[in-house]
Amino acid sequence: MQSQQLIESLIESTRVHINAMERINALPDDVLRKRESPHSWSVLECVEHLNRYNDFYIPEFKRRIEASTFPADPIFSSKLLGGYFAKSMLPKKKLNKMKTFKDKDPIFENIDRSVIEKFIQQQMEFLILLEKARTVSLNKTKVNISITKWIRLTLGDGLMFFVNHITRHQQQMERGIGGRE
Repeated sequence: MQSQQLIESLIESTRVHINAMERINALPDDVLRKRESPHSWSVLECVEHLNRYNDFYIPEFKRRIEASTFPADPIFSSKLLGGYFAKSMLPKKKLNKMKTFKDKDPIFENIDRSVIEKFIQQQMEFLILLEKARTVSLNKTKVNISITKWIRLTLGDGLMFFVNHITRHQQQMERGIGGRE
Protein backbone atom coordinates (compact mmCIF):
# COMPACT_ATOMS: atom_id res chain seq x y z
CA MET A 1 0.00 0.00 0.00
CA GLN A 2 1.23 3.50 -0.70
CA SER A 3 2.27 5.29 2.49
CA GLN A 4 0.36 8.46 1.59
CA GLN A 5 -2.76 6.40 0.86
CA LEU A 6 -2.55 4.83 4.34
CA ILE A 7 -2.18 8.27 5.96
CA GLU A 8 -5.20 9.58 3.99
CA SER A 9 -7.26 6.59 5.11
CA LEU A 10 -6.30 7.15 8.76
CA ILE A 11 -7.12 10.87 8.51
CA GLU A 12 -10.55 10.09 7.06
CA SER A 13 -11.29 7.51 9.80
CA THR A 14 -10.21 9.98 12.47
CA ARG A 15 -12.51 12.64 11.06
CA VAL A 16 -15.37 10.12 11.14
CA HIS A 17 -14.56 9.39 14.81
CA ILE A 18 -14.58 13.09 15.69
CA ASN A 19 -17.89 13.70 13.91
CA ALA A 20 -19.50 10.69 15.59
CA MET A 21 -18.29 11.87 19.00
CA GLU A 22 -19.70 15.34 18.38
CA ARG A 23 -23.11 13.73 17.66
CA ILE A 24 -22.80 11.58 20.78
CA ASN A 25 -22.00 14.67 22.84
CA ALA A 26 -25.44 16.06 21.99
CA LEU A 27 -27.21 13.09 23.61
CA PRO A 28 -28.70 13.33 27.12
CA ASP A 29 -26.74 12.07 30.13
CA ASP A 30 -29.11 9.16 30.80
CA VAL A 31 -28.35 7.75 27.33
CA LEU A 32 -24.59 8.22 27.84
CA ARG A 33 -24.69 6.41 31.20
CA LYS A 34 -26.96 3.52 30.14
CA ARG A 35 -25.51 -0.02 30.06
CA GLU A 36 -26.58 -2.80 27.70
CA SER A 37 -25.96 -5.25 30.54
CA PRO A 38 -24.85 -4.92 34.19
CA HIS A 39 -21.18 -5.47 33.34
CA SER A 40 -20.94 -3.71 29.98
CA TRP A 41 -19.55 -0.22 29.58
CA SER A 42 -21.72 2.82 29.22
CA VAL A 43 -20.91 5.20 26.37
CA LEU A 44 -19.03 7.49 28.80
CA GLU A 45 -16.98 4.56 30.15
CA CYS A 46 -16.18 3.51 26.60
CA VAL A 47 -14.94 7.02 25.78
CA GLU A 48 -12.86 7.08 28.97
CA HIS A 49 -11.33 3.73 27.95
CA LEU A 50 -10.31 5.28 24.62
CA ASN A 51 -8.90 8.34 26.38
CA ARG A 52 -6.66 6.13 28.49
CA TYR A 53 -5.21 4.62 25.32
CA ASN A 54 -4.96 8.09 23.74
CA ASP A 55 -2.97 9.21 26.81
CA PHE A 56 -0.35 6.58 25.97
CA TYR A 57 -0.34 6.46 22.18
CA ILE A 58 -0.59 10.11 21.17
CA PRO A 59 2.55 11.16 23.12
CA GLU A 60 4.29 7.97 21.92
CA PHE A 61 3.50 8.73 18.27
CA LYS A 62 4.56 12.34 18.73
CA ARG A 63 7.91 11.37 20.31
CA ARG A 64 8.68 8.82 17.62
CA ILE A 65 7.65 10.98 14.66
CA GLU A 66 9.65 13.95 15.94
CA ALA A 67 12.72 11.81 16.66
CA SER A 68 12.64 9.78 13.42
CA THR A 69 15.58 10.23 11.09
CA PHE A 70 14.09 7.96 8.44
CA PRO A 71 12.57 9.75 5.43
CA ALA A 72 9.13 8.80 4.15
CA ASP A 73 8.86 5.62 2.07
CA PRO A 74 6.62 5.50 -0.97
CA ILE A 75 5.25 2.08 0.05
CA PHE A 76 4.17 0.83 3.49
CA SER A 77 4.39 -2.90 4.16
CA SER A 78 2.61 -4.14 7.25
CA LYS A 79 4.63 -6.60 9.32
CA LEU A 80 3.31 -9.96 10.51
CA LEU A 81 2.82 -9.09 14.19
CA GLY A 82 1.79 -5.48 13.64
CA GLY A 83 -0.65 -6.44 10.91
CA TYR A 84 -2.13 -9.09 13.18
CA PHE A 85 -2.60 -6.59 16.04
CA ALA A 86 -4.14 -4.00 13.72
CA LYS A 87 -6.54 -6.49 12.10
CA SER A 88 -7.53 -7.97 15.46
CA MET A 89 -8.99 -4.58 16.42
CA LEU A 90 -11.22 -4.32 13.36
CA PRO A 91 -14.91 -4.78 14.11
CA LYS A 92 -16.31 -8.06 12.83
CA LYS A 93 -19.86 -9.23 12.22
CA LYS A 94 -19.60 -11.55 15.24
CA LEU A 95 -17.46 -9.41 17.51
CA ASN A 96 -14.80 -11.27 19.41
CA LYS A 97 -14.88 -10.06 23.02
CA MET A 98 -11.55 -8.94 24.41
CA LYS A 99 -10.57 -8.48 28.01
CA THR A 100 -9.07 -5.08 28.68
CA PHE A 101 -6.22 -4.37 31.04
CA LYS A 102 -7.25 -3.22 34.50
CA ASP A 103 -5.64 0.20 34.15
CA LYS A 104 -7.66 0.79 30.96
CA ASP A 105 -11.00 -0.42 32.39
CA PRO A 106 -13.17 2.46 33.67
CA ILE A 107 -16.24 0.39 34.57
CA PHE A 108 -18.22 1.69 37.56
CA GLU A 109 -16.13 4.86 37.83
CA ASN A 110 -17.88 8.19 38.18
CA ILE A 111 -17.34 9.66 34.71
CA ASP A 112 -18.92 12.79 33.30
CA ARG A 113 -19.32 14.02 29.74
CA SER A 114 -16.05 15.98 29.88
CA VAL A 115 -14.40 12.77 28.63
CA ILE A 116 -16.05 13.42 25.25
CA GLU A 117 -14.44 16.83 24.85
CA LYS A 118 -11.08 15.36 25.90
CA PHE A 119 -11.44 12.64 23.27
CA ILE A 120 -12.24 15.18 20.56
CA GLN A 121 -9.24 17.34 21.53
CA GLN A 122 -6.93 14.32 21.52
CA GLN A 123 -8.17 13.29 18.07
CA MET A 124 -7.56 16.81 16.75
CA GLU A 125 -3.99 16.49 18.02
CA PHE A 126 -3.78 13.07 16.36
CA LEU A 127 -4.78 14.60 12.99
CA ILE A 128 -1.78 16.94 13.28
CA LEU A 129 0.48 13.96 14.02
CA LEU A 130 -0.84 12.11 10.99
CA GLU A 131 0.14 15.08 8.82
CA LYS A 132 3.63 15.02 10.36
CA ALA A 133 3.82 11.24 9.81
CA ARG A 134 3.79 11.90 6.06
CA THR A 135 7.43 13.01 6.33
CA VAL A 136 8.87 9.93 8.09
CA SER A 137 9.18 6.25 7.30
CA LEU A 138 6.13 4.26 8.35
CA ASN A 139 8.26 1.12 7.95
CA LYS A 140 11.46 2.00 9.83
CA THR A 141 10.13 4.30 12.56
CA LYS A 142 9.18 2.11 15.53
CA VAL A 143 6.68 2.71 18.33
CA ASN A 144 6.14 1.08 21.69
CA ILE A 145 2.82 -0.53 22.55
CA SER A 146 0.92 -0.01 25.78
CA ILE A 147 0.94 -3.61 27.02
CA THR A 148 4.67 -4.31 27.05
CA LYS A 149 7.98 -2.60 26.40
CA TRP A 150 9.32 -5.76 24.75
CA ILE A 151 7.28 -5.41 21.55
CA ARG A 152 7.61 -2.54 19.12
CA LEU A 153 5.57 -2.00 15.97
CA THR A 154 6.31 -0.05 12.84
CA LEU A 155 4.75 3.40 12.94
CA GLY A 156 2.36 2.39 10.16
CA ASP A 157 1.14 -0.71 12.03
CA GLY A 158 0.90 1.26 15.28
CA LEU A 159 -1.20 3.96 13.64
CA MET A 160 -3.52 1.37 12.08
CA PHE A 161 -3.89 -0.47 15.40
CA PHE A 162 -4.75 2.79 17.18
CA VAL A 163 -7.37 3.90 14.64
CA ASN A 164 -8.90 0.41 14.36
CA HIS A 165 -9.24 0.24 18.15
CA ILE A 166 -11.23 3.47 18.12
CA THR A 167 -13.38 2.23 15.22
CA ARG A 168 -14.17 -0.93 17.18
CA HIS A 169 -15.33 1.03 20.23
CA GLN A 170 -17.16 3.60 18.11
CA GLN A 171 -19.36 0.77 16.85
CA GLN A 172 -19.78 -0.49 20.42
CA MET A 173 -20.99 2.97 21.47
CA GLU A 174 -23.40 3.16 18.55
CA ARG A 175 -24.92 -0.18 19.62
CA GLY A 176 -25.12 1.14 23.19
CA ILE A 177 -27.15 4.16 22.20
CA GLY A 178 -29.46 2.00 20.12
CA GLY A 179 -29.38 3.99 16.91
CA ARG A 180 -30.35 7.30 18.58
CA GLU A 181 -27.64 9.17 16.69
